[in-house]
Amino acid sequence: MATIVNAEAFLVDLEVETVRTDAVQSFVKQETIFVEVTCDDGLTGLGYSYTIGTGGRAVLSLLREHLIGRLIGRDSRLVEAAWQDLFAATRATSVGAITSLALAAVDTALWDLRAKRAGEPLWMLAGGHRERVPLYDTEGGWLHLSTGELVTGAVAARDAGWPGVKLKVGKPRAHHDLERLLAVRQAVGADLDIMVDANQSMTAAEAIRRAALYEQAGVFWFEEPLPADDVAGHLRLARSTSIPVAVGESMYSPAQFRDYLQRGAASIVQVDVARVGGITPWLKVAHLAETFNVMVCPHFLMELHVSLVAAIPNGMYVEHIPQLRAITLQEMRIEEGHAVAPDVPGLGIAWDRDAMDIRRVA
Repeated sequence: MATIVNAEAFLVDLEVETVRTDAVQSFVKQETIFVEVTCDDGLTGLGYSYTIGTGGRAVLSLLREHLIGRLIGRDSRLVEAAWQDLFAATRATSVGAITSLALAAVDTALWDLRAKRAGEPLWMLAGGHRERVPLYDTEGGWLHLSTGELVTGAVAARDAGWPGVKLKVGKPRAHHDLERLLAVRQAVGADLDIMVDANQSMTAAEAIRRAALYEQAGVFWFEEPLPADDVAGHLRLARSTSIPVAVGESMYSPAQFRDYLQRGAASIVQVDVARVGGITPWLKVAHLAETFNVMVCPHFLMELHVSLVAAIPNGMYVEHIPQLRAITLQEMRIEEGHAVAPDVPGLGIAWDRDAMDIRRVA
C-alpha cells in the first residue's frame, strides 16, 4: 500500500507573460488550480490544471467540498480506480469543464506520485516513445499583432530551427487573414509549417470559404474553425478542403473525440490534459487517435505535454506558449527546434514553492 494521508487543493493566479488575443477573447490570467497529495511514507505528488481567467474558484470549490476527501485512505498507486471513483462522485456535473479541470488536478498529482515512486520520468512511464518532440510557436502569432510583427516572429522561429508557427485568424474580412498569411509564407519559404487557429469563431459556411483562401498559403492545419459541439459542420469542412482540420482543446471527454474520429471530422487531435480530465483520459484519447492513424498535437501546457507527446508514437508537435516561468525554477529544454522531455522522476516540472506561495489567492 501507498496510502494517501493528506490532500490539499489551492489556487495560484498567474498574470499573462505577454498580450494574447484571438478571434473571440483575450487571455486575462492563468488561474492555476493545484492539488498536492501526501502518502504515509512521506512521498508527495503535485498536480495542476488551469483556466484562462474565469472559473478557477469554482473548480477549487468542487475539489475542496466534494473530491479531496475521497482520496484519504486510498492506495495512491491505483490511479485508474481513483479517477473512476471521483468521476462517479461528480455525475451530476459531468461531462463538463469544471469537473474535468478538477479531475485533472487530482489525476496529474497521482501520476506525479506514481512516476516518483517508480523512479521514472513521466514520458517513459506513460509509454516511452522518444525523448524529443518537434516544437511550434504560437506566441508570435496573436491576432492583434501587425503583419510585420507576424513576419518577424515567424522568421525568428525558422532561424531558431523550429519547424512550425501558428497564426491566429478571424479578422473581420477574409482577405485580411489571407494577406497576413501570404506575407508570412513569402518571408519564411515553403519549409516552415504554418498553422492557423480561428478559436471557434466561424460558421461552417464561412470556414469553408476561408479555407479555400488559406490553401493559397500552404496552411498545415486549420484549428478550431467552428464551435466544438458542431461535429457535422467540421465534417462538412473536412470534406471541402485539403487543409487538415484540428480540434480538441475544447473537448472534455474521450467520447467527444471518438465522435469526431469515427465520422472523419478531425485530422489532428489537440487533446488538452487539463480539459479532458487528466493524464489518464489523455492517454486514452491519444491511443484512440492512433487507431484512426491520426496525430496528436496537444493544446497549451507545454511543460506537461512535452512528456506526454514524447510518450506516444503518434505525437506530432508541442505548442510553445510559456506561462509557468513565474513559478518554476527552470524552463522547458529546447534543442534544435525540439522540446526535450524532463528526465527526472515525476512530471519533471521544477516548481518554485516560494513564488507559488506569493501568488496564492485561495
